[in-house]
Amino acid sequence: MPSDISAASPVLPATKDGQGRVSSREIWSLVWPQALMMMMQFLVGFTDVFVAGRISPHLQGILGIITQCQFCLLVLGMAVVNGGLAAMSQSLGARLPLRTRRYVGLLFKLSATFCLLTLGFGLILQRQILGALHVPEEIFPLTLELWELYLGAMPASYLAFTTTAVFRAHKQVGVPLISILLVCIINTLGDFGLGLGMFGMPDMGGRGLVWASILSVSAGALFNLAVLVSRRMVTAGSFAPWRWEKRAVPYIVRVALPAGCSQFLWQLGHLALIFITATLPENSVSAVAGLTAGMRVESFLFLPAMSFSFTGSILVGRCLGAGNLSEAKRVGLRVVSAGALSMTLTALALLPFVREIAAFVSPESTAVQEVSASYMTYNFLATPCTMVSMIMSGIFTGAGATYFSLITFSCSTWLLRLPLAWYMGHTVWRAAAGVFIAMPISQFVQASLCIYLFLYRDWYRFSSTAKRFRRSSGAATRTFVK
Repeated sequence: MPSDISAASPVLPATKDGQGRVSSREIWSLVWPQALMMMMQFLVGFTDVFVAGRISPHLQGILGIITQCQFCLLVLGMAVVNGGLAAMSQSLGARLPLRTRRYVGLLFKLSATFCLLTLGFGLILQRQILGALHVPEEIFPLTLELWELYLGAMPASYLAFTTTAVFRAHKQVGVPLISILLVCIINTLGDFGLGLGMFGMPDMGGRGLVWASILSVSAGALFNLAVLVSRRMVTAGSFAPWRWEKRAVPYIVRVALPAGCSQFLWQLGHLALIFITATLPENSVSAVAGLTAGMRVESFLFLPAMSFSFTGSILVGRCLGAGNLSEAKRVGLRVVSAGALSMTLTALALLPFVREIAAFVSPESTAVQEVSASYMTYNFLATPCTMVSMIMSGIFTGAGATYFSLITFSCSTWLLRLPLAWYMGHTVWRAAAGVFIAMPISQFVQASLCIYLFLYRDWYRFSSTAKRFRRSSGAATRTFVK
């Protein structure tokens, strides 16, 4: 291997707080900006849907179809970025600046490659994709046009989450926070201006919403890139020779492939759960409507939870890079505890008001409200387990152990949740509550598996620096494995 990958270096603390410990202040300084980022990303999507509803109910459906499909197209690219985040965090913890810069350059190259592949796939198979989703014939032409426009925003999307990953690895989360704020402002002005013809802008309808997305995401991505260049976090020297890259790419791939498969199977599991609910023997229409409404509320509630997951990934990756396994475990448990406690208190505070929340989300149907309230009750009670699973997934990503996430998430979903949901919903209760009760049960099993793997299995061996520390001195090895 090239020297900057394999060469041993002294065991150094990933962060300093007393004797190399990560402080509570450092954890929360990473959590709250990323929580705000998640909330603003939600606001961007909410504004698109809100304005689309004022233009045409059909447009809301079109945007929902396109957004879901394009998320699936981005899954593998985002998985590669997660692999790069793990590699960069570990390299920064190991105090290997050249290696870090080269991983930044390699991540840019890989993102550009996957972006081109995704664009080609989306353009060549666009009619087949939309046809497979049974898009109604009367809205097919507009859906196809907006699909092509949204594909034009994909390079900016790739650049945005690639540059954001670089800042996260460096613990500079304030920059992407400013970037998403810029995106939110431009997108809101563009949606109302170009979508509805306000502020003296041309009324472009649905096309205006797409252009607002393209302009806003491009502005945010370019802002990130400009700051990276100005801070010399990416330079011409970041792009290493092929001899180095061919030895570095396999690690990113080993992290990315399980992560991509895990995300894909997770999304597919959601679709399967909707199918199980839609085929219930009684009140299936109301059940599906209540399920989707409850999912929207749940997704909003757990947006801040993702900030704990990202924080765990960053800090654990850095600790492993420094060869400090005991601190990696300690900070991992602290992030899990802080996230689970804070979000559980939030869920318990909302639990008495699930019926009022359901009425707000679905004001037109009492039956849908009942189903939605049932869904939220079960999932709010499962919040501790859900949080443990989400944050542990981030921790495993930071360690490069995405294989563990793939196993735990896939098994709990496909071997337990879905069969149990079918049995309880179709045979025992013959109602939506039977489907919903399977979710907290599977979440408990999933969280238990994650905790077991974290405490008792050698997940740290997936770290890119594990081999380097085994080659180090005896003291270094003892520090790593103790």
